[in-house]
Amino acid sequence: MTLNSTPLIVTTAMISILGSGLLANGSEAVKDAVIAEQRATLASATEGKGFGPQAPRDIDAVAGTNPRIFEKAPPHAQMNLCNIHFHEGAEHKGGEFTTYAGNGDGEGYNSGYRFDGQLTAEELRPYDCPVCGGTHSRLEVGDTIEVHYVFSTAQVEPGPTLGSCLSEAISNPQLRVEAQVYVLVNDATAADFVELTNVAMVDGLYQAPNIPSDTGRPIEYPGSTTGPGYNLKGSPFQVSWSVRPKVKKVDIATVATWLEGNRFDEDHAHGVRNLVVNPALLSQIGE
Repeated sequence: MTLNSTPLIVTTAMISILGSGLLANGSEAVKDAVIAEQRATLASATEGKGFGPQAPRDIDAVAGTNPRIFEKAPPHAQMNLCNIHFHEGAEHKGGEFTTYAGNGDGEGYNSGYRFDGQLTAEELRPYDCPVCGGTHSRLEVGDTIEVHYVFSTAQVEPGPTLGSCLSEAISNPQLRVEAQVYVLVNDATAADFVELTNVAMVDGLYQAPNIPSDTGRPIEYPGSTTGPGYNLKGSPFQVSWSVRPKVKKVDIATVATWLEGNRFDEDHAHGVRNLVVNPALLSQIGE
């Protein structure tokens, strides 16, 4: 079949070699027991300690019993953008990203959730990306990423790490994360990642004016910071989350351009935290 005929449709799950088999680097994924033990350690480390609700979570599931309550952060248009970074594999589950990528290496890489939809063979053409590699994994066409646009009520400027969201004047600002899941395609007509992460001053505040507005109504919930560093312990930060349920296609070439140089000093994809499933560590969505 040629690419000039009816396009071959390929699900992103079909191109994944993750899960219980081999990882992209040829090593084996950790067993389910490893992830179960990490979850048990997290539960033990947080029990009775007063930790607030954690993230990431299944945004299609509303249940949660965590009793800690904190004030919802203002809309992001009333806050300063302070950081943009992304994770390989969606940290959240739900919407159009419910396909589990597998346990990975047990340290947050080659795991998370993948786009459930279909891509054409043309969109999945290999792309040579010298800057897409990292210490733990490399980005490939067909991969799913979750971008976190982080906002703070502090008077700050956008910069590297979440430390850019704090200031000497306010060390405990309200934090908000606008999350968008993307799937990487080899298609120059797909969304431009450089534009999607553009920073501009709007009404005196730093903003990311091109955050997608066509990927569904965001699911909002109170949670925490994420990342695999919190697989075994609770995050002490309170974060208001807005997670869009639909996935947007983005041109991998523009992701490569962004990785070559950006104001956030980001040059690789971050690992993912295990999905939080313990009801005692989850908020009740909708309350």
